[in-house]
Amino acid sequence: MRKFLLLFIVLVTALVFTGRLFYLQIYDTSFAKLSENNAVKTVYDFPQRGYIFDRNGTLLVQNQPSYDVMVIPREVKDLDTVAFCELLHISKEKFLKKLAIAKRYSPRLASPIIPQLTKEEYASLSEKIHKYRGFFIQKRSLRDYEVSHSANVLGYIREVDQNIIDRNPAYELGEIIGMTGIEKQYEQILRGTKGVKYIQKDRFNRDIGTYKGGIFDTLPKRGKDITLTIDATLQAYGEKLFTNKRGGIVAIEPSSGEILSLVTAPNYDPGLLVGRERSENFTKLYYDTIAIPLFDRGLKAEYPPGSPFKTLTALIAMQENVVRLDEKIECRGGYYYGKRGRKLGCHEHKSPINLQGGIAKSCNTYFCNVYKRVIEKYNTPQKGIDNWKNHLTSFGLGNYLGYDLPVGSKGKIPSSKTYDAKYPNNNWYATATISNAIGQGEVLLTPIQMANFTAAIANRGWWVRPHMIKNIQDHDTIAKKFKHINKTSIDSKYFEPIIEGMHDVYRDGTASFLKIPDIEICGKTGTAENFKKIDGSVKQLTDHSVFVAFAPKDNPKIAIAVFVENGYWGARWAGRIASLMIEKYIKGEITRTDMEAFVLNGSLEDEYNKPYAGKPFKINQ
Repeated sequence: MRKFLLLFIVLVTALVFTGRLFYLQIYDTSFAKLSENNAVKTVYDFPQRGYIFDRNGTLLVQNQPSYDVMVIPREVKDLDTVAFCELLHISKEKFLKKLAIAKRYSPRLASPIIPQLTKEEYASLSEKIHKYRGFFIQKRSLRDYEVSHSANVLGYIREVDQNIIDRNPAYELGEIIGMTGIEKQYEQILRGTKGVKYIQKDRFNRDIGTYKGGIFDTLPKRGKDITLTIDATLQAYGEKLFTNKRGGIVAIEPSSGEILSLVTAPNYDPGLLVGRERSENFTKLYYDTIAIPLFDRGLKAEYPPGSPFKTLTALIAMQENVVRLDEKIECRGGYYYGKRGRKLGCHEHKSPINLQGGIAKSCNTYFCNVYKRVIEKYNTPQKGIDNWKNHLTSFGLGNYLGYDLPVGSKGKIPSSKTYDAKYPNNNWYATATISNAIGQGEVLLTPIQMANFTAAIANRGWWVRPHMIKNIQDHDTIAKKFKHINKTSIDSKYFEPIIEGMHDVYRDGTASFLKIPDIEICGKTGTAENFKKIDGSVKQLTDHSVFVAFAPKDNPKIAIAVFVENGYWGARWAGRIASLMIEKYIKGEITRTDMEAFVLNGSLEDEYNKPYAGKPFKINQ
């Protein structure tokens, strides 16, 4: 009998709930018509966005109170426009324009007319706003950036406009939305849920209390906090090192794919895009077509990688069994090829040279020879180049890496189609593509791709997709998706000789003067030729400075790529910056103060002021 009683109670309860829902949805249409009810005013309570922290718990972004003057156009009566404009410190023309926009949006819904009052403005206006029918002050929160760096990582927010609302009706005028960076990528997590209140009005249009006792009202829910993989100290230091220079730094923890630093230079203070001056500041940044501070060079700039690419040439050559470790190749000051005896020059070093020495001394001749063997191993150059490309794509090159930031470039790894289109009747040979061997030619990479292949070398053949998110409050599903291990097409046994060669770069090679006490660093210098098509002809500008490295040699904690536009050669700027970043991260302090002073006091502004030097990262060869 008791079990039937329990069942009866459950059934009755279910019927009561169902009946109530049926009544509210079918017979009681008040909720559906609230927005059309002249006697009910809808007031939104916008939530606070979630906070953003760095990997060590340092607060990067929080919120600050803001106050908007709102208008319901149809309720505006007997307005003394001149007095009201004086109170708002706004011209009559601008005020009438904003009021017209609000009317077009909706005569009966609230729209912001003066956003983001200061605390002083709010205090002055709040005592007088009641005199002006149809206007009220709405409180919300704006971003408060606790750091002056990382604008490219954090991104910025702005108010939604009608175009955004048309695409996503969940937003209301006056609401804010993430436009770039982490603010955009994790908008739905950071945003929170807005609350709503329905206010009953009498026939004189006066507020008389909540509608139906507030049964339809909801409270706002604050956005979730997120923790990034970025090290704020390292990030700030990287931006400081890039003062008066252009380029980018990407540093990754090899074992996890976590991005430790993502620097683009020049950058800007994220606080510039908050508050009443946001629009004016954004316009200045947007129209700076020389320095291009809104362009994230670490993710979007496509550069010729230069000599760091030789490490991949060597790995592919070993995997394809076209070279032995003990084999030495003669270098006579460069690589000669073609019927006309063309020469690809090389530095002065001991000859003949083997693979490990070729990396340490950056011998162009060595890598051109082994690259040619890789392509000519197959019966057609088309098959050879496509096989070469397949190896490179296993390192994540030539495509988006799938990281969790909303911008990026694919870079370029040429295929047989590239050269079939370039040469009539498919009449081309390995030597037509020989510049690929040393990271020139048609090869283009982004700094994050360079850091990622360096991490794959540090890991002896595998990599984890680079990412920014470390933890999300009460939500770990997104962070977990960045755990998959991607394996390269190169057997792990072939990585040790490359790593030894990169270690020799610091011991007695092209970066021997960049040694950091007590840290075994493996690196590779690079000097990337910088061509630009100007007035129909190709001109060669000042070379770029490139450097990749990881440390320590065993159980590496950091892999890094540094690219300095017009920086002459690899060790001069990029190598110094990379070494300092590694020491800063591993030791927490700098002992090579001589090297730090050189970088901090150095400037490349004279290079950037030369004719045609404006946008060297857009390559036309």
